[in-house]
Amino acid sequence: MNDEPDVSILEIGNWQIRWRKPDGEGPFPVILLLHGWTGDENVMWIFTARLPAGALLLAPRAPYPTPLGGFGWHPYKAKAWPWVDDFRPAIQALFALIGQDNFPAADFSRLHLMGFSQGAALAYTFLLLHPDRISSVASLSGFLPDGAEHLTIHHALQGKPVFIAHGSSDDLVPVDRARKAVDLFQKAGATVTYCEDEVGHKLSANCFHGLESFFYKQNLLTA
Repeated sequence: MNDEPDVSILEIGNWQIRWRKPDGEGPFPVILLLHGWTGDENVMWIFTARLPAGALLLAPRAPYPTPLGGFGWHPYKAKAWPWVDDFRPAIQALFALIGQDNFPAADFSRLHLMGFSQGAALAYTFLLLHPDRISSVASLSGFLPDGAEHLTIHHALQGKPVFIAHGSSDDLVPVDRARKAVDLFQKAGATVTYCEDEVGHKLSANCFHGLESFFYKQNLLTA
């Protein structure tokens, strides 16, 4: 866990957000960290040590309690995989949260998403519904929600940077779902970087380096 002094917890309405603001006045590019099912605002912080120091990091707690504890990005349903529409309320709520009124030092015209598992599915949905508002997406052990395919038919993702990392031994999210996402986003025109290693439902050391390199290439420097 990263305990540097510029990391703190914010309470805004019903939201709990762990965040890190770089030194200086900004405006700063933003990386929105989206945790997986049963997670909270703290669990994504394990990935932040190698994220660009010049980015403002926001890690919100998802709004829906889960039956197993922790939180999720849509109400619980007895269904294997969520639909795109299941994530729309959370996306609308997040867009209301991440604005200049709440984060005056942020540059939300440079909004990058990084999600793990269900959080990655949310990040994919963000990108497919609002490609003009998202600069890049990093998906870790994630999956495409059902109904995602029809959102890419107009090739609205031309040149959009997408990083996808997955374990070939993942017994929670089969690796075939990651390979399907790679194929779909490439056909939609996105610039996809794919990292697959022999691990389970986690990020391998090799893909961790790939994630670091991906964000470095996005040139997340203060404007």
